[in-house]
Amino acid sequence: MNRASNNKRRSVVSFANLSPELQEAVKKAYPYGFTDAMMRIDKPNGEFFYAVPFETDEVSYLVKINVKIDEHIEEEDDKDYYNDDLKGVDELADSEEDEDIDNLRDEI
Repeated sequence: MNRASNNKRRSVVSFANLSPELQEAVKKAYPYGFTDAMMRIDKPNGEFFYAVPFETDEVSYLVKINVKIDEHIEEEDDKDYYNDDLKGVDELADSEEDEDIDNLRDEI
């Protein structure tokens, strides 16, 4: 780490609390979104937040990003998206073989 960055003030701030100019600068620094740069920060009380680093000449920011976490994922996995009338792969293969046998019988 170079000496100039050691003298920078460090700040943790929510994206919403940044000035509009700094919000635009952060967006320009991450033109494709925050996903690749985002890191999870664990707090001593067990809570956590997600943030991205952002540097200016004077301040080294850790910018908090609001992330919605889907807590209902297990319920979604249990949904029955298909009706019971659909055949499985094995059943389809069996029915195709039966049709082939019937077609051969018709030819004989």
